[in-house]
Amino acid sequence: MPAAFRIAISADDLQDLTSRVRAHRTPNGVTDNGGLSVTELDELVRYWLEAFDWRAQEAALNTLPQFRANVGGVLLHFVHVRASGTKAMPLLLLHGWPGSFIEMRHVIPLLARDFDLVIPSLPGYGFSDLPQAGFSSSRIADVMAELMSRLGYERFGVQGGDWGAGIGTWLALKHPHRVCGLHLNYIPGSYEPAVRGRPSDEEERFLREREAWVAESYGYGHIQRTRPLTLSYALSDSPVGLAAWIHEKFLEWSDPETLPGLDDILTNISLYWFTNTIGSSMRLYLESAQTPLRLTAGQRIDVPTGILRCHLEAPFPSRSWIERGYSVARWTDSPRGGHFAALEIPEVLAGDVRAFFLSHCP
Repeated sequence: MPAAFRIAISADDLQDLTSRVRAHRTPNGVTDNGGLSVTELDELVRYWLEAFDWRAQEAALNTLPQFRANVGGVLLHFVHVRASGTKAMPLLLLHGWPGSFIEMRHVIPLLARDFDLVIPSLPGYGFSDLPQAGFSSSRIADVMAELMSRLGYERFGVQGGDWGAGIGTWLALKHPHRVCGLHLNYIPGSYEPAVRGRPSDEEERFLREREAWVAESYGYGHIQRTRPLTLSYALSDSPVGLAAWIHEKFLEWSDPETLPGLDDILTNISLYWFTNTIGSSMRLYLESAQTPLRLTAGQRIDVPTGILRCHLEAPFPSRSWIERGYSVARWTDSPRGGHFAALEIPEVLAGDVRAFFLSHCP
């Protein structure tokens, strides 16, 4: 049976974090380009030391019904919110990297009337353990299917961005009889449909844009899929180094008009720090490189799929490229938002999720 869980970071751990942040040092040399600038990092550190209140964030998170249970060989942490309305359908909400279960904190109250919400921390993230090697996005999909079985849900919907989109896609591929609908605000980076002949001009343009994005912006991913352990020694030892690594992604991947607030960003960073899970979270890149989402001829995701394309999410495939592999039943273009839709535009995401699932998972 799942055991109730509450977050309780010790006073000693809080003091240790504060001491380390105060004692941090910045690099010498050029400090305004080639990555997150010292000016941007100094603003975050100043807020962390002078305004951020972990205890207030901890108390807010502890209003959510949290649990831990052994599922599929993992001690898994999850939030389970039962709907206030009747005839609610179960909905699995899946986060990505460098996020956590707190990505969903603002969409929960917007969806809790119509859905039973299950929001896990992925294995190796937050308060979920990573017991051994081999936990790729494909294997995690099986863990999520078992979690839903343990909670008594035979059929359910899935929503995800980033790694959540990949895990959700694997769920739809491996357990199609259980997934009534799939809603994505991101298309997995390894997704490749089977293509006969030449891609269209629009598809070739996307492939060029993706190649350019990888060359310019995917340095973090190449390191995390090849040397996550080496990188984690530094990020596990320096909270400011950890903050720089994560905060850069929020600044680069978010719509500047909908950038998450510093309280949300620092709660997420602090969670990585207190649980010492940056290394285990990055491991997912290494493991999932062994199980890319490359569809063979005739293979499709037959589960009805809703797509929310946020304005500044990039790289994002053309609709035709997505429809080669997904059964797209709803497509929404949002003029606002970036990579972190649940934090940036929770009302838009929740509205699209509700409209999709209430139409396609009656």
